[in-house]
Amino acid sequence: MSAPARADVQSGTDPGDPEFWRLPAADRAAAFARLRALDRPAVLTDRTTGRSFHALVRHADVVAASRTPEVFLSGPGVTTPEPARWVRALFGDSMVNLDDPHHADLRRIVSRAFTPRLITRVEEDIRAVAERIVDQVVERRPADFVTAVAAELPYQVICNMMGIPGPQRREILAQINHASEHTGVARSRLRIPGRGLRALARMQGVIAALGRERRRRPTDDLISALVTADVDGRHLNSRELGAFFSLLLVAGVETTRNALAHGLHLLTRHPGQRALLTEDFDARIGGAVEEIVRHSTPIIQFRRTLATDHELNGAPLARGDKVVLFFGSANRDEAVFTDPDAFDITRSPNPHLGFGGGGPHFCLGAYLARQEMKVLYRELFTRLPDLRAVGEPELIPSSFDHRVRSLGFAFTPPA
Repeated sequence: MSAPARADVQSGTDPGDPEFWRLPAADRAAAFARLRALDRPAVLTDRTTGRSFHALVRHADVVAASRTPEVFLSGPGVTTPEPARWVRALFGDSMVNLDDPHHADLRRIVSRAFTPRLITRVEEDIRAVAERIVDQVVERRPADFVTAVAAELPYQVICNMMGIPGPQRREILAQINHASEHTGVARSRLRIPGRGLRALARMQGVIAALGRERRRRPTDDLISALVTADVDGRHLNSRELGAFFSLLLVAGVETTRNALAHGLHLLTRHPGQRALLTEDFDARIGGAVEEIVRHSTPIIQFRRTLATDHELNGAPLARGDKVVLFFGSANRDEAVFTDPDAFDITRSPNPHLGFGGGGPHFCLGAYLARQEMKVLYRELFTRLPDLRAVGEPELIPSSFDHRVRSLGFAFTPPA
């Protein structure tokens, strides 16, 4: 058995080091290119845990691991560090941290709740929320695109879809802000758990109370559908409902807000691409959304744990080994994408992994995210044709998501 490939950590090519995620984007991209050039996945060390892991940086490797869930398990935890057992016991398991059959059972309940009627209503709601947001932008002239636009659209759409009353929305948003305030590699880990978990507990308490109310008096919303569903005698209990809502806030709000902000910045930096889009919006918005998601890759990585001995792309993997799926690196794989660093809304084919590498954990909200981006960009560029980003986005250094804290923007008010 050949020796595992190891990265040259002395030259700053070690994504296992939190300091790596403070490097300029170009330096990190070059480091991942060197890792992709190795003859097999590199073995790195997670400096936060001291455990080694295999870095899956090629497109084919990420797809192979994603589509072999019986070998590459999510159950032990997909984030770094893995969630503590007592946290999972207290708050419930997110679907991303489950394997079949439990994962399949929950996904079946959730999928059944997304009825054609609900989907049609959500599509109509996206348009109404987007119109209202642009009305407010024109009226108030805010300076930050993230808080005024990119974060507002997916949050309001999710709340409307779930049936969360207005008074609870501000309370939940405050808890989200508390829970995410100290994310990123620059923050002290000593202060994160207590404050973040208290905020999470308060937020899930609000959702659990709504779930109990909807069991007694169902309405025409997603919470009612989830807590009253009868799929082989199963519906979501309070902990499962809270865990699902927490997942929606990350998968359905955080990722979409970051993609929207990165998209405006990319279209501003590449005026030729923006001109292509606006001259035939209907024909090109689909490709533009896919390229924005590929280029920005809102979720940077997930981890898996080996269920059994396995070999992947020449790398001998042992039962219990950890692998990390680097989606951002896979989306710049030269073997799959021509000129991968270029931003090209006409790129075709575009088999990006921005919504995951396929398999049972492919993003359940991919359709919703695509619709939100298409509708909002249409509303913005139709009513505010010279809307543009101002300056560079303020990013939060993170090994998990490509988070934008703020992005300045400007436009000429309509006459």
